[in-house]
Amino acid sequence: MNRMLGCAVALGFMLLPAASQAHFKLLAPASWLEENQLGDPQKAAPCGGTNTDFGKPTYAVTDVKGGSQLHVKVQETVYHPGHYRIALAVNSPTELPPDPKATTMTNDKGVLVSVSGEVMNPVVPPVLADGLFSHSAKSDTPFEIDVAVPNINCKGCTLQVAQFMEQHGVNNPGQFTYHHCAVLRITADPKKPLDTGWAAERR
Repeated sequence: MNRMLGCAVALGFMLLPAASQAHFKLLAPASWLEENQLGDPQKAAPCGGTNTDFGKPTYAVTDVKGGSQLHVKVQETVYHPGHYRIALAVNSPTELPPDPKATTMTNDKGVLVSVSGEVMNPVVPPVLADGLFSHSAKSDTPFEIDVAVPNINCKGCTLQVAQFMEQHGVNNPGQFTYHHCAVLRITADPKKPLDTGWAAERR
């Protein structure tokens, strides 16, 4: 009986390779790419896609008042421990920061895996928030937060939500990070001073 149980457990682990691949969906604001039930494609930096699938645009644009709070909501579809980061690029996704710097180790099978990811504290532009939703257990409840939007004018800002995965092997592309983006049209609040710490929109 114990032997049968051991075989069943071994078989279970053989059937779980996908569990090492964390996935998430960007529920709000609206994603700029069409996402499947797992949130794919999402490996490539800075805004998703893969080496073979660049993704199909949704052309969604979210209107936001500068100097206000933006609601961000994500759903983890395949669990993995780690944390999230939110950043904003004014002119181009190329302004988004590099993926979090990873501390790595080689496990007993000779596989390079992530141990932790660097968290910016305090945050500076273009990062809005970092170290979010840090978790080491599966959650079926979406992660949600309101983040402060800078008081700027921007016809097509790129909001990036990046997930850093701990205890994870190297992905190609993306290494240890998955990515989603949304397009924001930000209109500055004339009653508030403009935030000068952000890049000016090029016209």
